Amino acid sequence: MKGIKWGLLFILYCSQMSIGWSQIVGVAARVNGVEITNFRLDRHFADYLLSQGRSVGAIRSPSVYKRFKNEALEQLIDKELLWQEAQQRGLKVDPARVQAELQKIKSAFSSAESFARRLDKDGFDESGYVDYLEQELAAMMVLESLTRVFSPSEEEVNRLYQLNLRLFERPEQLQARHILLKVDAGADSETDAAVHQQLTSLQQQLSQGADFAALARSYSQDSSAEQGGLLDDFQRGDMVLPFETAAFALVPGDVSEPVRTQYGWHLIKLEQHKPAVSMPAQQAKELIRQQLATQQQAEARDDALARLRADSEIEVLSR
Repeated sequence: MKGIKWGLLFILYCSQMSIGWSQIVGVAARVNGVEITNFRLDRHFADYLLSQGRSVGAIRSPSVYKRFKNEALEQLIDKELLWQEAQQRGLKVDPARVQAELQKIKSAFSSAESFARRLDKDGFDESGYVDYLEQELAAMMVLESLTRVFSPSEEEVNRLYQLNLRLFERPEQLQARHILLKVDAGADSETDAAVHQQLTSLQQQLSQGADFAALARSYSQDSSAEQGGLLDDFQRGDMVLPFETAAFALVPGDVSEPVRTQYGWHLIKLEQHKPAVSMPAQQAKELIRQQLATQQQAEARDDALARLRADSEIEVLSR
């Protein structure tokens, strides 16, 4: 009775996700006549979601579920194409490599029993799982052979380095706190003077040992008040000119005189001065080299899979 109940719930869930029963038990796609069953797709789908940081239970939208399922199917088609290419090439995977990969996977489980339970849940016995690993490794080997790329030339690396020098530099920056007492744009001189006087009284409290952050939390009318007036690190050009001029004239620990900006009256305390730094050229060029290689490999992978698809007969039955 319990099994029947769970079976009915599963059918209901699939119907809510716009999945027909025939899709569960049938064929999702054919690749050069080789069937990819929905059982195989569902098994791969769980791994695909895991790689995306998701789980089936967390997906509430049928359209999102369908999109991920289609992406998983396309990935599975690519895997099948690579495996077929490996077979055509007569490529063999060293059994020792397969066993090493198996032991690596087993070591992630707390016991042999928990590993066996996971295999059973995924529809494998150990022999079948070894065959699956062999196919996965063979597909990877074929893909590597199809996507070999040359190391970027030094000329190209140097050219990109010179074009992007600013990306490898961090300009001079300040970490500061401030207290802002706002003055409306249309305020008269008397109102402005009253706000200035209020800020001056806070300045006197600071000179007598009051804590700047505590005063900012109590009196500042800026969104930074909750953080004790702490601002995000800023560089020249980030702040309005009167604020910038006053802040960059301070040394760490200093508090400015009252500063008038378009927003009102400020007191500024400099917490930290961070001088400009540049990434060493050799390190920056290595990053460029790695990025170029990654980009070229991704493009080569897409091209290789596109060629395999163009030369193959692919029939998608489940969407």
